[in-house]
Amino acid sequence: MIAELDVLAALAEVANHRNYCRPRIDDGPEINIVEGRHPVVEAALPQGSFVPNDVHLDSVSQQVIIITGPNMAGKSTVLRQVALIVLMAQMGAPVPATSARIGVVDRIFTRVGATDELTRGRSTFMVEMQETAHILYQATDRSLVILDEIGRGTSTFDGLSIAWAVAEFLHDWEGKGIKTLFATHYHELTDLAETGSRLKNMNVAVKEWGDRIIFLRKLVEGGTNRSYGIQVARLAGLPTEVVERARQVLQHLEQETTDVEGLPRLARSSAGRQSEQRQLSLFQQSGQKLRRRLLNLELEEITPIEALNELARLKKLFDKE
Repeated sequence: MIAELDVLAALAEVANHRNYCRPRIDDGPEINIVEGRHPVVEAALPQGSFVPNDVHLDSVSQQVIIITGPNMAGKSTVLRQVALIVLMAQMGAPVPATSARIGVVDRIFTRVGATDELTRGRSTFMVEMQETAHILYQATDRSLVILDEIGRGTSTFDGLSIAWAVAEFLHDWEGKGIKTLFATHYHELTDLAETGSRLKNMNVAVKEWGDRIIFLRKLVEGGTNRSYGIQVARLAGLPTEVVERARQVLQHLEQETTDVEGLPRLARSSAGRQSEQRQLSLFQQSGQKLRRRLLNLELEEITPIEALNELARLKKLFDKE
């Protein structure tokens, strides 16, 4: 009895000190969290500095949420705080949020982090795939699935294909779907929203200031097509010459070595491209690829002559169509 009273008193004290709320628990399919916070991260930061976020999951309009955004923006924090709030609510504790309605879940599945088991002959990617397989076999429409990157340990096309198939599986599971938060750097996954009626895109917002980025930590609607990896590398302290060279290589990869569909030029010969029948891209139409090319232009830095040169390159690409 003393132990139970100690636990309840501790929860009440934390709730009062940290401004937690009493969640509403029911058997419904929704998870609705208003201004949710991560209980551990919030406690480690100066009071009032943690940025809260709203998350809503249901079985009608947004059962699977694809979350994009740059490294260090806070995607993982959002995913984990949702899992922790659901867990705390179901154990009878107050939760770090303004309000929360939690539909009871049977299990919480997570695929986060990177680890290997070399003594058992399992690479990081193999461990990731085995954990993902366990989720796909065991999760139900009453489960909550948290995925923090899938397919990053193999080639880009292999990883993207696996991530795409996993997201589709979770959305289509037995015609019901599974409540899922899926953080990814594969921006192509945002196109799933065009075919998935219960799939929604969200991203963790940032503000660009010249060649720098400011992390806003706020989850907003819509996808993003940039990861700002080079900016994060600069923040991490990579030598300036390495960062600048990375910018040059990235620009070359984006503008010179891909065709209008965004595919590597070396993937097919010129003769093969001219002779084979036109096939629609798996992820985007050519017009959307053009849009992405234009969005990636650094308008604050590009000169008028560089803009004309870029326009000429785009016209040359479309002339070959």
